[in-house]
Amino acid sequence: MANTFKVITKASVATSSGSPTTLYDVPSSTTTVVLALLLANKTTTTVKATVVLSSDTTVAGAGATNADVNLIYQIPVDVGNSLELLAGQKYVLQTTDLLKIYADNANLDVTLSFMEMT
Repeated sequence: MANTFKVITKASVATSSGSPTTLYDVPSSTTTVVLALLLANKTTTTVKATVVLSSDTTVAGAGATNADVNLIYQIPVDVGNSLELLAGQKYVLQTTDLLKIYADNANLDVTLSFMEMT
């Protein structure tokens, strides 16, 4: 099993919960471990961000299909600041899982660090 560290950056995320920015779509035959998520506010007002894990996978023995859940809900990022989230915790994503984000202001940049195991 090969382990590869990767980073994804997105500038100016979506502002609608109905069409959020997809940060990451787990490729086939891959398990991913999220290492950190950095949000940077580049505007003159506080930005509230929401991060969603969209999962339709089924875990053997759990008896149910996963659901879409908020990992972070409307967390404020102060003016001109960055906020590191999900660091120190491990989130395991499976094939077809999506990590999505939206904010109440498009002036939010995002950096996602993760490791893919194939």
